[in-house]
Amino acid sequence: MLIWIIFAVMTGAAVFALLWPLGRGQGAAFADGSDAASLYRAQVNEIDRDLGRALIGPAEAEAARVEAARRLLRAADKEGDPAGETESSLRRRRASSALALSFVPLLALLVYGAYGSPTRPDQPLSARLRSDPSQQDFAVSLARIEAHLAANPADGRGWAVLAPVYLRQGRPEDAARAFTAAIRNGEDGAEMRAGLGEAQILTAGGVVTVEARETLAEALKREPGNPRARYFLAIAREQDGDSQGAVAAFESLLKDAPPGAAWAPAVRQRLQALDNHALDRDTARAEIAKLPAADQQAAIRGMVEGLAERLKAGGGTLAEWERLVRSQNVLGEKAAAREAVAMARSRLSQDSAALVQLDQLAGELGLKEPAP
Repeated sequence: MLIWIIFAVMTGAAVFALLWPLGRGQGAAFADGSDAASLYRAQVNEIDRDLGRALIGPAEAEAARVEAARRLLRAADKEGDPAGETESSLRRRRASSALALSFVPLLALLVYGAYGSPTRPDQPLSARLRSDPSQQDFAVSLARIEAHLAANPADGRGWAVLAPVYLRQGRPEDAARAFTAAIRNGEDGAEMRAGLGEAQILTAGGVVTVEARETLAEALKREPGNPRARYFLAIAREQDGDSQGAVAAFESLLKDAPPGAAWAPAVRQRLQALDNHALDRDTARAEIAKLPAADQQAAIRGMVEGLAERLKAGGGTLAEWERLVRSQNVLGEKAAAREAVAMARSRLSQDSAALVQLDQLAGELGLKEPAP
């Protein structure tokens, strides 16, 4: 209630300050005539100074004195008869001032009463965080959950709710931490393990790391048919270069899919990409086999260079990098093969098993740099 009293006083003060000049007579400033006389003397003195400095001539000085005297007489006339402008117009101004002073705040109150929420109590953020989540927007709901978990870090259910939200927001590292906290605090189900595996894969830039494979395997122990775990383990086979095994895993997953499964289109898309890749590869091999022996080497070199350009542009599985390194080595391009090994190590730096295999490949092909 106090705040409304303060607002009312402030509104009244602002309106009064704006309307106060309207309630004053025009001759009030010269009520005793002293201001007009002082102004006249100042103007005459200024004229005399200009004449003394030869800034104006005698004729101009005399004309200026006459004009100053005329202004003094007009001011004196108004002071002598302030009712000339006066009583009726002054009363009108004062009446309009009083009307505005009361009408403006009243109009504001009526509008707020009709369209505002005067009976609704104040609700700061802390109170909103305690209210019904269904009546809150997403950002406030997320803040509510985060605030709750900051005060109750052992709430596994809360972490289980928050982790998928982070995953949908594109925050895989936060999602991985939330999934881990949920598992540590009692929510150790197949879906939590599969979600953690997905977060680990996204954190690694899409590479199914050894850590992610172990997490997904744990999910399948708890639920052998878990579709998310099966999907990412099929991708792991694809990244290992086992295209046939990946195709079989995806087809098995589709076979077991319930009607209308939301994830089924993603599996079909992956299968289609594998089929297209295998078709392109087989077609290319068949075309090369038709070429004369002298041209086959150049065609193979072109395919290897195309693979190298694609892998340098981004992405690439361990199997593709190994194929590139072996092909370059067969073609006698040792320097390019060493460069490909170094780039593969950089791209797959978060997959410790891939790094071990790359080291073994480099040793097998004699591509390791000699010790200084």
